[in-house]
Amino acid sequence: MLKNLLFDLDGTLTDPFEGITRCVAYALAGFDIHVADRRALSGYIGPPLKQSFADYHGLSADEAGRAVALYRERFATVGQYENRVYDGIPELLAERRAAGQRLFVATSKPTCFAETIAAHFGLADYFEAVYGSELDGTRTDKKELLAHLLAEEDLCPRETLMIGDRRYDIEGGAANGLATVGVAYGYGGEAELRAAGADHLCDSPAALGAMLAACRA
Repeated sequence: MLKNLLFDLDGTLTDPFEGITRCVAYALAGFDIHVADRRALSGYIGPPLKQSFADYHGLSADEAGRAVALYRERFATVGQYENRVYDGIPELLAERRAAGQRLFVATSKPTCFAETIAAHFGLADYFEAVYGSELDGTRTDKKELLAHLLAEEDLCPRETLMIGDRRYDIEGGAANGLATVGVAYGYGGEAELRAAGADHLCDSPAALGAMLAACRA
């Protein structure tokens, strides 16, 4: 029986494009890197932030650390609120709770920010707990994060499903023995999710809700 649902946050429950890309642009400006079109920064949504500054803009480890600090300078006061909940997500979560399933957030975002976002946007009451990384970078790796969550909550992997929009969610779930759902309405896209080995794909919150209802038992 499918008893436990683990949800990624960015690109799965909420669309954080405005906040994340504005904060990335703010951080890059500190290195005299200016981005004309913030859509080019959408790849920052999902992966660990420090690694993304290195991968996408070639910053050294020290520079990437300073970029993360600049990013958080804006994110803590403004960026985390430049966000929106995907249509249909509150209803989906309410249905799953009413069905008796246990719901958790599992995100690479620092827990302090994830908890604030969940509360601010009215999602916190649907979840038993929010699991994220630490500000020092601990548990930004999704495999490590999910292993921690499973151990802390004493969840059986065979009864637990990981839901997310990037390959890190799918790979992290599979590494911990979880079935996985890739949501193609987020920022990874169908090709990335298929390549990562997602067990199921959903192209909308409505499709996700229908799939979860169908595989409840």
